[in-house]
Parts: sequence; structure tokens; C-alpha cells
Amino acid sequence: MCRALEVGRQIMLLRKGGISESIGGFELEHRSFLLFPTYVHQNAAMLKPGFAESLAPAVEPATVTLMSCAVVTDILKIQTRSQVDALDAEHIWTKPLIDMRFQYRPSNPLYLLLLRGYRLTEPVTVENSPAYAGCKSWVPLDSAITAADAVPVLTDADYKMRERAIREAVSSHAS
Repeated sequence: MCRALEVGRQIMLLRKGGISESIGGFELEHRSFLLFPTYVHQNAAMLKPGFAESLAPAVEPATVTLMSCAVVTDILKIQTRSQVDALDAEHIWTKPLIDMRFQYRPSNPLYLLLLRGYRLTEPVTVENSPAYAGCKSWVPLDSAITAADAVPVLTDADYKMRERAIREAVSSHAS
């Protein structure tokens, strides 16, 4: 997933976990964050060709290299499967992965997060730790890493065009 965001192939995530419902609705713990590669849920069968082949072994490495960050530009509530199906060209997931997202905690809403991806000018390698491993939405790092000079993955115009197309597809397939 990190690679798809880093090369601009994908600008969205589907989320149920790692979020909270507040009085005003959906909230993220952080709107900007480093992309931390994880290994616990890797499954080549859940990714389209071209991305499945590049998965690293599903073993926690001794070090993790952080190469990118993202900013959430918008959060869209997904109401129907047809909304995600209309976005097939915009993501690297197979239908079984999307099924799994809808089936996980079915009483919780599914959200689509639009992400503006950035590449760090210098990758940062950190020592892995048990605190970072496993199924986590947010991993607080032991040391601060700056992303102030990160470079956008897509031009402003390209990002806006993709964002607009996703919004239109989601709204035109709403219930």
C-alpha cells in the first residue's frame, strides 16, 4: 500500500479501524502522518497484478525504512458497495479485499480517506520494535522525523483531477 501511494497509483484508503466517532462524526487521530510499512496483513491475493509481486516477506524486519508521508485531504462516508466498485481504476485492491472491508465490523461505517502523498527527500530508517509491530493504525515513533521538505507525489493539478473524479464517482453511486 505504501508503494502505491508513493508512486501516485493510489490516493485513497478505506478505514473502519483506527478512527473514532465523535459527536460531530468521524475523526482521525492525525490528518498528516508518515507511511509506516507493515507486514502482518500482507496478502498477495488481495492486490492487483503489479503490486502483489512486490510484497516483502511477511516477517517483521529489524529495521523499517520510511520513505513517504501523507495528508488526509478529505473523508467520504461509503454507503454502498457500488461506490467502491466505481473506483476500481483508482486502487490496487482486489474484490476479496473490498469484501473483507465491508464485512469487518459490519455495523461500523466504512470511510474513504483521500490522501495527498509526499516523498521524503531522504528516507529515514528506524529500528523496529515490538511496539511498532502487528495490526496498528497509528505507531508513535520514539524519535521525531521531519517531513517539512517532502515533495508531492502528484502535481497539484493531477491530484485535484483524481480527487474530483473519486468524489464524483462516490456521489453518483450513493444510495
